Amino acid sequence: MSTLIANIAQLVTLDPAEPDRPIRTGAALVIDDGRVAWVGDAAAAPAADTRIDAEGAAVIPGFVDSHSHLVFAGDRVDEFEARMAGRPYTAGGIRTTVAATGAASDDELRVRLRHLAAQSRGQGTTTLEIKSGYGLTVADEARALRLAREVTPETTFLGAHVVPAEFVDDRGAYVDLVCGPMLAACAPHARFIDVFIDRGAFTVDEARHILSAGRDAGLTPRVHAAQLEPDAGTALAVELGAASVDHGTFLTDDDVEVLAASARAEAAGGPPATVATLLPLVEFSTKQPYPDARRLLDAGAAVALASDGNPGSNFSTSMPLAVALAVRELGMAPLEALTAATRGGARALRRTDVGHLGVGARGDAVILDAPDYRYLAYRPGVPLVRHVLGGEGLGR
Repeated sequence: MSTLIANIAQLVTLDPAEPDRPIRTGAALVIDDGRVAWVGDAAAAPAADTRIDAEGAAVIPGFVDSHSHLVFAGDRVDEFEARMAGRPYTAGGIRTTVAATGAASDDELRVRLRHLAAQSRGQGTTTLEIKSGYGLTVADEARALRLAREVTPETTFLGAHVVPAEFVDDRGAYVDLVCGPMLAACAPHARFIDVFIDRGAFTVDEARHILSAGRDAGLTPRVHAAQLEPDAGTALAVELGAASVDHGTFLTDDDVEVLAASARAEAAGGPPATVATLLPLVEFSTKQPYPDARRLLDAGAAVALASDGNPGSNFSTSMPLAVALAVRELGMAPLEALTAATRGGARALRRTDVGHLGVGARGDAVILDAPDYRYLAYRPGVPLVRHVLGGEGLGR
């Protein structure tokens, strides 16, 4: 079944095969059997089985949200209120969600997850990564990943989120559990392995051990780093060939250079770069300083934007709001922010078939209720997603 999208005011393809022409006007798009089959001038558009009239709107690639934590129960609204009153954010509140999640049934978690995934798709997200991390037992971590796999193939094992209370006096035993029985139970349901490196979470040495074990089990590393203070997590991520290093609120000059060097190596034919994934909704929700995207972009690093939707540090999955904040607070131009939220997220997931609308890509397209993609930053907080095509089963 083919679909022609016609009467497009502005088509943002971000096609990597046409780097000098990311935006087309007077264009049309044909999607056939879930893939982009044709892009070109509207006057030359081929016939298709169905036709969608964009009514003079902009069409963009679906957002690729490469960082979220959506398998959980309960909320932490009291914690949020306390932060707004001046209490600083710490990682310790994660244990509150762990307790609520462990007490919830599969069906309770499934209903919440599907609701949040549908909300994400309704705001234009068509590819969504989901982490475990609110189980912290072998059974509950595996359960979280099984449930996440019901809505997305992009799943990440995050047994190393925080150290559970029962292991605080024997951290090594928990690290051994994560690297042993927990990894064995979770690896069949995950593509990636992640570790939260920061004050109140895991050390760089612990992360190295866990990520190496995950890599040996066939999972691609990812890293949470430099959210609360500078650390050596970025260098570790690049050393281990991690797909991304996420947060980056407190990156050092050395961190920026090692990420830029990773991107240069990829451009020269080397392995895929480690992507700096920035999460401005977290800074919005925690009152922390915003990361400096301009510094990363000017250095040549690969940059993504993601939501980090979770019940603690940011209970929002709005990629349009992430784009608006990136333009307002992170020093990004509107096209840079949109690219980071689409192709950048795809790079962070090691995907080449999403995040753009070049021929052969997945037909994941978003018709905006606006004539120009820049309205995503120009009209923050306004529901600008009119129609979503694709979405890999999100909310279906």
